[in-house]
Parts: sequence; structure tokens; C-alpha cells
Amino acid sequence: MTTSSVSTPILERFALGQQPWPTPDPFLFCVYHRDLYPAGNANLGPQANLAGRQLGQDFTLKDGWRMYHGQQVPGFPGHPHCGFETLTVVTEGWVDHADSLQAAGRYGAGDVQWMTAGGGIQHAEMFPLVNPDQPNPLELFQIWLNLPRRSKQAEPCYKMLWREAIPKITLQDSQEPKSAGQLMLIAGALPATISKEQPLAPPPDSWASDPQNDVAVWLIDLEPNAQWTLPAAQADSHRCLYFFAGDTLQLGDERLTPAEGVALDASQAIALHNGAQTGRLLLLQGKPIQEPVVQYGPFVGNTKADIVKAHEQYMKDQFGGWPWPNHEPVHAQEGRFARYPDGKEERP
Repeated sequence: MTTSSVSTPILERFALGQQPWPTPDPFLFCVYHRDLYPAGNANLGPQANLAGRQLGQDFTLKDGWRMYHGQQVPGFPGHPHCGFETLTVVTEGWVDHADSLQAAGRYGAGDVQWMTAGGGIQHAEMFPLVNPDQPNPLELFQIWLNLPRRSKQAEPCYKMLWREAIPKITLQDSQEPKSAGQLMLIAGALPATISKEQPLAPPPDSWASDPQNDVAVWLIDLEPNAQWTLPAAQADSHRCLYFFAGDTLQLGDERLTPAEGVALDASQAIALHNGAQTGRLLLLQGKPIQEPVVQYGPFVGNTKADIVKAHEQYMKDQFGGWPWPNHEPVHAQEGRFARYPDGKEERP
């Protein structure tokens, strides 16, 4: 990281080549996955020879894609979480969800799943390759948002933010009477002078459920040569902007190239001047929780004792057990759907 002059809204610059990306309190983690999967087979895995891959731990980009922890289907087989939330933002491709509460779903192509792990849950996130006669590209972000102490043991739950309902804001160029691009409003509203659209409600125990916590998760696509001013937010909020695709992006007096990010002074607006290609950015912002964080893999607490207790609970009951026939389940049911622990099913 490099530190910039205090006279600019840019507090730090950092490279995005190393995963996970740097994140500020109240966020814990952010990864970006881009995999160009081949056509799928009858089991929704890749029509490809898997020889030479370190199956179960395949994080090396080979032939444009990875299996991650999957053995037959790429993705992340059943694993536990507790003490925080996951936001899975899928812009292209598909994710099959299954969890220890017997909930299930398939989502993607612009959908977002927001899951509160709370007191503990197991889930699987597999990437079914549903097209048997054409490639199956995948692009997604997974973001971990911390929970305050009072919510660490909240009842686990998840909700779907379907793409049809997520507000997409057309941004106005700051210099010319034309569109500057589009902003996907996953969490956190823009100032009313820009848009009166409101984001969908997060889960009830989320740090984002109180607007005073100023949590924002925005995906921003800037058109070539567009100029747009990122508005100011609360002075005590943490804010990071990740420039993950494009050619150049001018932020005030500094020029970024793709795979760079910046930590910003949230109290100051900053002018963005995009280069000759579509610029793609992720913004994470929020008032810090300012509590101790003790993390052991997928368990997050405030003390070491919290981690010991979570591990003991997991060893005792596996956070409800695993009701699926294997640890990398994919669904025969076609199309997007969500089925919740109470048996209720919804489709967008």
C-alpha cells in the first residue's frame, strides 16, 4: 500500500492482484471470482479432463477457470460460518445454494444472496455449469460483513435480492448532458439529489439494517470517457473503491489502472473520470463496528473464548447437521428459485 497526501480524499492506494482484497471495518473479506468455464456435463461439472488439477484445493487459474474446493462441480462444498454475514453478488453464471437448515436455491446473472450466519450454519455454494453446448462464464463477488456483538448469535437466515428488484440507477455525466453509466444499488441509498430509489431491505440482524450505519455496497459501471462525482457520505464511515476492470480511471489528481483500489475519506466527494473503456468498480462503505475481531477461518467472534465455543458447538451438532446426500449438491430443478427452512419457495 502507498499512502497519499492528506489534502486529497484518497487515503491509500493498493493492488488488487492478491486475493482477498483489503477491506475496512465493518467488512471482513472480499474476493472476486472470474472463471471462463467450458460446457457442462450431465452432472453440471465441466466437460473437460480434470487431470493435473489439485482437486479439493484448485485455486490456480488453468485454462481460464478453477474448481476451487469442488471435486466434480466447481465451487465451495458444505462448510460452516458463524458470527458474520455473507453477500454473494453474481453478475454472470449461477450458484446453487444448500444449507444445514434444509434451505436451497439457484441464483445468478445479477442476483444477490445475503446470508446472516449468526450463531452458526453450514452451507454449500456450487457453480453448476448448466449449458451443455456452450461455455459457462462466471463472475461473482463474495463479501463478508461483520456482525456486532449483540447480533453474533442471531438466528441464521438468508434472503434473496433478485435482479428484477435491485434498483439500477442511471448516473448523469457531470460535464455533459448524457448518461455516465449505471449503479447497482445492493445496499445503501444515494443522496436524494441523485436518486430517490431505495435499496432492498437487508436481513433484520444485519449491521446494514440501521441506515445510521451508512453501509453501502454498490457496483458501478462507467461508460467510456464518462465523468461522475462520487458523493460524500458520513465523516466517520470507512470507504473503499475497487477498480477491477477498464483501462484507466482518474480520481481527482491520481490515475488508477485496473486491479487497483483506494481507501477514501468518505466525508469528501471525489470526481471520477473514466478512460476509453467501460470502467467497472465496486464500492464498500460503512460506519465501523469498532469491536475486537477474533477470527479463525470461517468463525468470527470478539474473543478467543467465542471461537472456542463456536468450534465446540460445531463439533457437537455441525450447526444442524448436513441433510444433503453429498457435500457439493447441485439442483435438478431448473431456473432461479429460493426455498427457505420453513418450506416456502419463491421465484423471481
